Amino acid sequence: MKKLILALIGVWVLLVPCSSEAQKVYRIDGLSSGDQFLPSLEGFKSRMRELGYVEGKNVLYDFHNSKGDPELLKTMAQNMVRGKPDVIVTSSSTATVSLVKATESANIPVVFLSAGNPLKLVKSYARPGNNITGISTAALELTEKRLELLKELDPSVKRVATLNNPNGVNYQENATSIREAAKKLGLTLLEVEVTSREEIAKVLPNLTRKKVDAIAALADALITSGIEMIVDHSIKEKLPVIPVILTNVNKGCLATYGADYFALGQQGAVMVDKILKGSKPGDLPVEQPYKLKLVINLKTAKAIGLKISREMLLRADEVIE
Repeated sequence: MKKLILALIGVWVLLVPCSSEAQKVYRIDGLSSGDQFLPSLEGFKSRMRELGYVEGKNVLYDFHNSKGDPELLKTMAQNMVRGKPDVIVTSSSTATVSLVKATESANIPVVFLSAGNPLKLVKSYARPGNNITGISTAALELTEKRLELLKELDPSVKRVATLNNPNGVNYQENATSIREAAKKLGLTLLEVEVTSREEIAKVLPNLTRKKVDAIAALADALITSGIEMIVDHSIKEKLPVIPVILTNVNKGCLATYGADYFALGQQGAVMVDKILKGSKPGDLPVEQPYKLKLVINLKTAKAIGLKISREMLLRADEVIE
């Protein structure tokens, strides 16, 4: 009997590590720099459920949104690093930059669910290195496509105002990509720099139909945080606005062509699953978006007096009416 008890105890000891591992609860923190980036976090959680991660059972989430406040973003990032979660996911380059150095020294894996310019964050697409990897939005690569879309929608466009933030993470890259695209397409740019929402409000009255034919809202957390102001002004002046992020078309911009942020989050979940199962972030290549969409806001087109052809509407993946 004594031998049987000892044998049972031995079996129990051997099984405990397996049981413990099966019951492990992973902690995943998320950081976003604005509401417009939240769909990627929603897509992330959706795909994680499909992969078997049940919130409250084997995974706990703690997501934060700085809503365009740079100081709050910095504080949130510092608190995350101190908390030492198993993985941190981010949405937007601005949010990711705030974490890069701190998480490297703390050895916390970071997966960016959206980054317009991943090379600001990693050593290379193929071998990111260190503790970080993620999904590119291909925002810079699609700059010319978006301007082509603008010209298709409104062939009369010749002068385009660009709103850009000189303090932004991708300021120079944004400026270079749209200058090159405009030159190819024969467009004249009026480059407007803003560093706060107050400055956006201040410069908008100068962007009239007499001076420009359209507005390009470049990829920057500040610019997208002020998109409602930009849309209100554009409707008044009957100016088409081409943003980078799809959700800004829902907020009244005319149209855009770009990455589906919900789908980006789903893509990123697969990466996080691999990391939780033992893969090193630096060994997982940065991925391009699997899903790109053409979205047109027909309601806005009517408001600014622009007629959209039936052929263009049929090409669109989504038409907002």
